[in-house]
Parts: sequence; C-alpha cells; structure tokens
Amino acid sequence: MTRTDIPPDVTGTKPAAHPSEGRTWHTVRPYALLWRREMTRLRHNPLRLVMGLVTPLLFLVVLGTGLEAASSTLGKAQLNDYRAYLFPGALVMSVQAPAIAVGISLVWDRRLGMLRQMLVSPFPRSSIVLGLALGGATTGAVYGLALLAVGGIAGVRYTPMLLVVLVELLLISLLFTSFGLLAAVTIRQVDTFQIVVNLSLMPLMFFSGAMFPPNGLPGWLDTVVKLNPLTYGVDAVRRTLPGPDVLTSEQTRLMLGDWNPPVYAELGVLAALTAAVLGLATHRFSRSR
Repeated sequence: MTRTDIPPDVTGTKPAAHPSEGRTWHTVRPYALLWRREMTRLRHNPLRLVMGLVTPLLFLVVLGTGLEAASSTLGKAQLNDYRAYLFPGALVMSVQAPAIAVGISLVWDRRLGMLRQMLVSPFPRSSIVLGLALGGATTGAVYGLALLAVGGIAGVRYTPMLLVVLVELLLISLLFTSFGLLAAVTIRQVDTFQIVVNLSLMPLMFFSGAMFPPNGLPGWLDTVVKLNPLTYGVDAVRRTLPGPDVLTSEQTRLMLGDWNPPVYAELGVLAALTAAVLGLATHRFSRSR
C-alpha cells in the first residue's frame, strides 16, 4: 500500500550526489586546481606577458627587416619575405619562456616548502605533474595567441586556419613544459636549473630551421637540424600559417631525403616525444621526497 500522508520534503535540501560523481571530481580536481594556479599567476602579472613578447617581437621586426633589406640591397635574396619566414620561429620562441617558467616555479616550490605540501596531499603525484604541465602549456598558448594577433606585420592572413596554428602552439608549449618539469624534478638549485635550461633552449632554436631553410645544409649541420625535434614543430607551424608563398614553398619546407613529411606526421613526432618526456618527469616526481 502506498502512503499518501507523508508530506513532501520542503526543506530544500538536494539529494546526495552519486558516488561516481564524487570520484570523478576527486580525479579531476588536482588538474583543475594547479591549472587555475598558473592562470591566476598570469592574470595578476600582465607585465610578465608584455615582457615575454619583447624578445620574439625584436627577433621578428629587427632581424627580419634588417636581413630582408640587406638581401634586397645585395640582390641575392632567395626569400621574398624573410620577415614572414621568421614569424613561425618567433611564435615558437614566444611559447617557450612561459612554459619553462613552470619548471622554475616548481624548483622554488621545493625550496620554499610548498612542494612538501603537494606531496602529502591525497592526490596522485601524477596528477600534480599533469596539472602543472597543462597550466604551463595554456600559458604558453596565450603568449602565442598574443603574437598571432599582430601577425599582420609579417603578412599573415587572419583566417580560421589560425585556430589550427594555435593548437600546434599548444602542443609545442606542452613539450617545452614537459622538458621544464623534467629538469625541475632532477635539478634542485634554481641557478643551476636556469643555466641548464638556457643552454638547452638556445641550440634548439638556432638549429630548428627558424632562421634558415632546413635543406641543403652541410653534412653535420643537416644531421643536427633533422634530429632536433623543434625542427618539426617550426616546420608544421610554417606550413599551416596562412600567409605569403614563402611559408609553403619547396625551398623552405623540411625534406628528409626525397620525402616531405606531412604536418600530421610532424605533430605525431612532437606528441610522442611529449608523452615520453612527461612520463619520465612523472616517474621521477613520484620518487621525490
């Protein structure tokens, strides 16, 4: 028999959440909290964003304009618009600094005792690394987006393809962040960390085809450029950007022998390397004390 004399619940209390919902939030929460921490740092320090764009803009405007003018004066220019050619490298340069800053913050967290609080939290240590990586990658993508907004100075056209470029920059930023975190869980001194990172990033940028075409180089230099993972990121961004023909010409695209790797293959190389580096950083972080 059904009881009809029991009054309905008028207390306004909500039914208890399903246990699976609580488990889902418990899993996602560390990623969200650490990602929000990086976004809060970015929001409260807009000068950091401005200063982070100074170097790639100088690289693009001063170096690009100067070499373009010198080439036209000498009558030996092989690129119609060197500034447009430099723009993909400037984009990659813009995302590396904020991504590596996450590694620096982790070194400082260890020094100030914040890392110990993270380690004793109930969250899995892998979620801490992934949360920091996602926060750093998002910050780097914001820097890339800011530089894309002024891409008109390099002849870039504002089309929906820029969204694809932004996704590529997010992946490259995640790769930089993974390297930074791996260095941070290995190196305990801030000064040593900065020296190692700076000495690593400079060769990566110079030997990535960001400033000269990656083909037709001397034997040793050709090998270094082809082994550099950043070469594939710069080439993928260059071929995706909507702009002058110099971005997609046969003289400037990456060639592995007689094979021109498609963009999805280049992004696959970056994704595989990112997963490997992030996995190694997670493994080392899980053994931290």
